[in-house]
Amino acid sequence: MEKFVVRRQRKGSCDNDARSPQKKVKLESDERVMEEVEEDDHTTPAEFSHPIPWQKIEAEGLDCDYALLFSKEEADQLFRKLEQEVVYTTSKVQLFGKVYNIPRKQATYGDAGLTYTYSGFKRSACPWTPTLEYIRDAVTKTTGQTFNFVLINYKDGQDHMGEHRDDEKELDPLCPIASVSLGAARDFIFRHRDARGKESRRQIEPVKLELAHGSLLLMNSPTNTLWYHSLPVRKKISQPRINLTF
Repeated sequence: MEKFVVRRQRKGSCDNDARSPQKKVKLESDERVMEEVEEDDHTTPAEFSHPIPWQKIEAEGLDCDYALLFSKEEADQLFRKLEQEVVYTTSKVQLFGKVYNIPRKQATYGDAGLTYTYSGFKRSACPWTPTLEYIRDAVTKTTGQTFNFVLINYKDGQDHMGEHRDDEKELDPLCPIASVSLGAARDFIFRHRDARGKESRRQIEPVKLELAHGSLLLMNSPTNTLWYHSLPVRKKISQPRINLTF
């Protein structure tokens, strides 16, 4: 049975020189060490520099932070602007030697010269649009992390995302992944790598949460190493959704 584990928490601050950058595509190898220093509840965390109420989502080897980053009015406006600015393509994926169309529209934006290889296909980053820069900077201000690339997925209720980990070689596994959701709320499911399939080695319940309009999900290490995540089909949902993964 799926479970939803949430508790409110103020995270300890990180030293600015030792803190890992946000999940991002790397131009060159860059190893940094994450360091957490706990502070009392009356101190504003430097790691989460913008004072919004964070929720902690935890399970064995799963460490996530969740918050509403934008109000409904601002999220509505951002969604409309992205509809005008972002140019999407129908991407392909290579599985077991066969090529399939990805069941959603995608776009990649970021700093000049960056590329992102996903399932055997390389994508170049388009220049940041004004709205994407605004969202990127809002996440940076909130988390204290920096970003140089974003993968955008556009979906309706028929579109879905199968179980996977963001383990492309361009990505630093020690850095968090930031995911901003705009539009229709959708279920997001985590499943432990040892509890997948018919021959799973352990009984670990999946963790499910709803990604709300204007929300930010921060997946911290080692979540992406130990847990797969997915977005299942929801045929009753007709409204579109835009997801931005930094």
